[in-house]
Amino acid sequence: MTTDRTALHAEMTAWRRDLHAHPEFGFEEKRTAAFVAAKLREFGLDEVVEGVGGTGVVGTLRRGAGNRAVALRADMDALRIPEQGDKAYRSQNPGVMHACGHDGHTVMLLGAAKMLAEEGGFDGTVRFIFQPAEEWGKGALAMLDDGLMQRFPFDEIYGIHNMPGLPVGHFETRPGPFMSAEDNFEIVLQGVGGHAARPHWGNEVLVAACALVTSLQTIVSRRLSPTDVGVVSVTELITDGTRNALPGLARVLGDARSFRPEVSASIEKQMRIIAEGTALAHNVTATVAYTRELVPLLNDAALVEEAFAVARGILRPDDVRLAAEPMTGSEDFAHFLAHVPGCFVFLGNGRESAPLHNPTYDFNDEGLLHGADFHAGMIRRRCAVG
Repeated sequence: MTTDRTALHAEMTAWRRDLHAHPEFGFEEKRTAAFVAAKLREFGLDEVVEGVGGTGVVGTLRRGAGNRAVALRADMDALRIPEQGDKAYRSQNPGVMHACGHDGHTVMLLGAAKMLAEEGGFDGTVRFIFQPAEEWGKGALAMLDDGLMQRFPFDEIYGIHNMPGLPVGHFETRPGPFMSAEDNFEIVLQGVGGHAARPHWGNEVLVAACALVTSLQTIVSRRLSPTDVGVVSVTELITDGTRNALPGLARVLGDARSFRPEVSASIEKQMRIIAEGTALAHNVTATVAYTRELVPLLNDAALVEEAFAVARGILRPDDVRLAAEPMTGSEDFAHFLAHVPGCFVFLGNGRESAPLHNPTYDFNDEGLLHGADFHAGMIRRRCAVG
């Protein structure tokens, strides 16, 4: 049986817009998970399991007698961002929207599941992994902690992210480091607050906090090798002061990105030195909390070549490119790659697309079939018949 592609695209567009109108935050994707599970059962998969890692769904499809099991993963969660715009399918959940295209990722994988269930064309086992809470960086770990690898074993894994600015129908990936690790930090400065008119009566922390924010920028510019990639971003400065009261407590929060554990360790070490030195210079105290939230995403070189071969078969070869450089964004798909080899790729969302995490962003439905074709193509190549 050959799937009617025009009808499938129309169906996928309707699914995507329904999910877009009903976004759910990480680990709250109950409606989305139920929608996914119902579709997978409708397609006739051999097994559909809900509640994996909280709200995750895993579908299994078998054909032939092949021993290889290949996983395809999509993320389902939305962001706490109020949507702007007047689309008929805009978010009906105030303050939450699909600002990163996970509605499209979910539907691309559903489309592949329908195609593979109807058409076959492979010999082996497919695991369709619909993951919660990617934006938290916690969903992949939750599924792994819930026994994903033991309950639904697979040999390799593939995933897709849409990319604004890249034309629809264009494809990018690269071997080795592709997306960065993400570390989070919180530095708390403690002093003695007081009246704004009498700063000398206490040890206020705002000046120290401002000096700290500036000094943290020297970690990358003066403490890392110029050949190493690192980013240190302060994203919040919160105090307990008010208009006429100097703060006695300040919190400096942010994140750091890197591609190698040694660079992450160096950033943390220098951050502690700078925080302690700044506190000492201003007669306050500093405590540093530093956590490693996401590991670097490392694509398997051989499987990248396999992904390129599939992409060139479904897209124009000139539109399939090696990504020029790694991206300092992070993805918890990387946690799966710590267990099995795989490949993560970008598909274009259009040159005119709003940026990811922007309140006007929308997934481009013209790319839905490209994603479904890539997923299905990877299965047919990696689980080839005969």
